[in-house]
Amino acid sequence: MWVKLCCLLLYFLALFVLARVFEAVAWYESGFLATQLVDPVALSFRKLRTILECRGLGHSGLPEKKDVRELVEKSGDLMEGELYSALKEEEASESVSSTNFSGEMHFYELVEDTKDGIWLVQVIANDRSPLVGKVHWEKMVKKVSRFGIRTGTFNCSSDPRYCRRRGWLKSTLIMSVPQTSTSKGKVMLKEYSGRKIEVEHIFKWITAHAASRIKTIYNSEHLKEEWNKSDQYRVKIYLFANLDQPPAFFSALSVKFTGRVEFIFVNVENWDNKSYMAEIGVYKTPSYILRTPEGIYRYGNNTGEFISLRAMDSFLRSLQPEVNDLFVLSLVLVNLMAWMDLFITQGATIKRFVVLISTLGTYNSLLIISWLPVLGFLQLPYLDSFYEYSLKLFRYSNTTTLASWVRADWMFYSSHPALFLSTYLGHGLLIDYFEKKRRRNNNTDEVNANNLEWLSSLWDWYTSYLFHPIASFQHFPFDSDWDEDPDLFLERLAFPDLWLHPLIPTDYIKNLPMWRFKCLGVHSDEEMLETFQDSESDSDSENKEVFSSEKEVSEDDELKTFHSCSGGEPRCGAETCSCANKYCHHEPYERKARSYGSYSTAGDMEPDWSSWPSDMLHCTECVVCLENFANGCLLMGLPCGHVFHQNCIVMWLAGGRHCCPVCRWASYKKKQPYTHPQPLSSDAPS
Repeated sequence: MWVKLCCLLLYFLALFVLARVFEAVAWYESGFLATQLVDPVALSFRKLRTILECRGLGHSGLPEKKDVRELVEKSGDLMEGELYSALKEEEASESVSSTNFSGEMHFYELVEDTKDGIWLVQVIANDRSPLVGKVHWEKMVKKVSRFGIRTGTFNCSSDPRYCRRRGWLKSTLIMSVPQTSTSKGKVMLKEYSGRKIEVEHIFKWITAHAASRIKTIYNSEHLKEEWNKSDQYRVKIYLFANLDQPPAFFSALSVKFTGRVEFIFVNVENWDNKSYMAEIGVYKTPSYILRTPEGIYRYGNNTGEFISLRAMDSFLRSLQPEVNDLFVLSLVLVNLMAWMDLFITQGATIKRFVVLISTLGTYNSLLIISWLPVLGFLQLPYLDSFYEYSLKLFRYSNTTTLASWVRADWMFYSSHPALFLSTYLGHGLLIDYFEKKRRRNNNTDEVNANNLEWLSSLWDWYTSYLFHPIASFQHFPFDSDWDEDPDLFLERLAFPDLWLHPLIPTDYIKNLPMWRFKCLGVHSDEEMLETFQDSESDSDSENKEVFSSEKEVSEDDELKTFHSCSGGEPRCGAETCSCANKYCHHEPYERKARSYGSYSTAGDMEPDWSSWPSDMLHCTECVVCLENFANGCLLMGLPCGHVFHQNCIVMWLAGGRHCCPVCRWASYKKKQPYTHPQPLSSDAPS
């Protein structure tokens, strides 16, 4: 999880750097930045009209370019980034969908039950033609959709009783606007009563009703009273402008942020005394001033703060977010992080997608489960102060220059989804390349696994998990009287060959300890060969005695004898474990250690026991191949403490025999670590 989180943060950093590179390239080619102001005098009449349409200001009665330019100047400063976005939006001929209502319940669910949006619905009466023709209606839908106004068509032929109850006996236009200034308030329906069925007149009717919800100030005394008043709204945004009514985007945002942000329009058209405006820090018009408990913020001075619906919407969402906004943000981040698993996972293609689906399900389930208690805590009245402090933190952090860059980058990449997806794919391929290179350096076999091999291993694991207990390293109490697993003891009493052998994964073999056999003194090859032959002949003869004696002792007697070994008189050193009067089940290895000890005391070749793990038994021969350990050979130990050649024991375990060749202890279960007995200290001579 932390690896995927780091990869996601690295991707966001790459997006941030890439956006700065694009800005530098645009500045090099055109000589201006996105935050640079544009002089409206230098723009054409078509571009000026495009800016007014994006801001939501009517220009039907302004045939002169001068009048249109003055209206643009009165609504706010124009930046290069806003001009570029407006022209791109006009060129994109995207068809906006309109809802067709099927009946009363559908209309009530979408229109009357929606508390934070504006609806424009065309009602078509029975056996009547629509009020607005198809061509004009498509233009109307495209025009109002820029400001978040949703549209629909209700045909009374689908539900004539509801139309008669509503009084819709002729074709008309219905507008749905929240009635109160509180969140989730009532919705009122207004019917268009104008005579001119034109797009501009209908749009003026919509913006006039939307602007009626905004508090308007006409004199300085009213402004002073409103500025010093403290009410339920913690965040207020003021528009100081010389306009008849606020722009449509400002009115649409007032509906969208109902109950969170209060929108106030200050009409300074007929003001003679503007001294109080200078006292509160407003020196020019038009100005968008955000007033919070922390102070005053002038909107439009930082990167990406354009005079448009989308830019101001992202700005206000970052300052005063809803719980739903935070949930959607966390959902996007979690899924982006989960998709990183497609590139981090190595191996077969089917394996990648199986792991991806599993990760997506796990992460989304954990996200939903973790959000449930958060929603419950937010309903408690004792957390109001915590909620206020959280919003204060949001306001402090999101009014910085870095936050404005992040918002500008978000708007840029969200308007270019192909660029966002291509950069994400490129970042994932880089992660896949470096991860594959790292695993190849570690000699992992899963990099070259194909789909069939992985499906086969997945089926083996599934059947083992379904029909048999999971094989894993387990800790048993050290104070137990049993030196072996009780399940293993029951298996010995039964007939294991009559039962199906469990399918045990072999992943645990990678975790077994490995080291190299080292000697303290190494001589010439002839001496080593002679000594090795003598030692091998001695060990072979001794092994014959050991295995012949093992046949005469039962396993129960062997277990008892091993536990009673501590009661006998030991006659072994620190490296051996044999008793004077009893047989020990570790004796084959201890006799080899004793014979190897006599071999090493001759000064020829002494093993370096310091390189062995502390819980491994000291021995010099592998009982699988019956060969002595050579200097520098690779050894592997089992949890029971017995040691073998690494190749020998891996072939033994991979063949399905998941137990020690000597003591039959399960090779995948941990055991009480073996401690070498300390030699008895002899009494000092008197």
